[in-house]
Amino acid sequence: MATIAVLGTLDTKGIEHAFLADRIRERGHQVLLVDVGTLGEPQVRPDLTRAEVAAAAGIDLAPLVARRDRGEAVTAMTRAAPVLVAGLASAARIQGIISLGGGGGTAIGTAAMRALPIGFPKLMVSTLASGNTAPYVGARDIVMFPSVVDVAGLNRVSREILARAAGAICGMVEARWPTGEDRPVIVASQFGNTTRCVEHARELLERAGYEVLVFAAVGTGGRTLESLVDSGMVAGVLDITTTEWADELVGGVLSAGPHRLEAAARAGVPAIVTPGCLDMVNFGPPDTVPAKFQGRRFYAHNPQVTLMRTTAEECVELGRIISDKLNASRGPVTVLIPLRGISVISAPGQPFHDAAADEALFATLKQRLRPGIPVLELDANINDPAFAEACVAALLNGLKSGGGLA
Repeated sequence: MATIAVLGTLDTKGIEHAFLADRIRERGHQVLLVDVGTLGEPQVRPDLTRAEVAAAAGIDLAPLVARRDRGEAVTAMTRAAPVLVAGLASAARIQGIISLGGGGGTAIGTAAMRALPIGFPKLMVSTLASGNTAPYVGARDIVMFPSVVDVAGLNRVSREILARAAGAICGMVEARWPTGEDRPVIVASQFGNTTRCVEHARELLERAGYEVLVFAAVGTGGRTLESLVDSGMVAGVLDITTTEWADELVGGVLSAGPHRLEAAARAGVPAIVTPGCLDMVNFGPPDTVPAKFQGRRFYAHNPQVTLMRTTAEECVELGRIISDKLNASRGPVTVLIPLRGISVISAPGQPFHDAAADEALFATLKQRLRPGIPVLELDANINDPAFAEACVAALLNGLKSGGGLA
């Protein structure tokens, strides 16, 4: 039997949350009803009051209640709910969480869920679940469950939806995979243009006794990789594909944000970093490419993806950014440079081959990286087996010197 947090604005959606809680209890689980409402009296009695939620983050609710500013109240609860929920999970007081909401409730509920580790059951029943959920899900495994109708009373549709949602969260807390003897975890970044490299490296690392988790460098993948490193579960990082920084700098569609490459440096986790796919910026179909890029070099990866070659000037700036990120590393980090191409299509004779742009990138990295960070240049393409093998050898050496399994 598990305890599931049912978190919501009980002043406006208390009846719906109580219905959901009853369905969970019918399946044999306990409920911890958490109120994150602020402006009206709760419709049902919570197990944890809004004052207790606010107090977890040192917030005084009285001024918010007096001003009756809904936006301010929602903002306050998006700060407080994650603190409370993370504490409950850390103390093993809850084993799952579910919430219902419209715009405000979804903002609060998913903020709380993003504070929980990957693998912890999280389900958000929301009016926004059929739209762009990226701002709500972030880099966490939050299940967004469409409410179909507004969360505004119980009716023949909402009862069915909420009953199914209760069954879903109960199934999530009941479904467990035995951990056994887990191997140390390596996280790796991959793109279609670096797949062969990462696949070969993964095989070698698995033979050496590691479990390798591969993330697509498409924005969410990079953010998830960083969050896993921050969680403390990662032994080493194989950052073959740092392309998300090209999108962040130039304005492509697959940026992982300005904090990419910071987690391993901050945590002191051994890392291998290469300039994989920094030759390309990602856009959608050709008609979605901003007009300001007219005249640049493009490559149609497929009908939905248009790639744009980075310039020498952009590569200088990318080298500066990556060097600055790596210079903050507290643990062993090695940079490997494939001199014959940083992607499939930047090799000699391929559409994105640009020796001047590559040299601008490589020279900046070598000039700006602080002493103590090795830079290994290989006369190979990034997808050559020899390059993958060199990356693995350097990572295993870093893991050995950093105290990991080697």
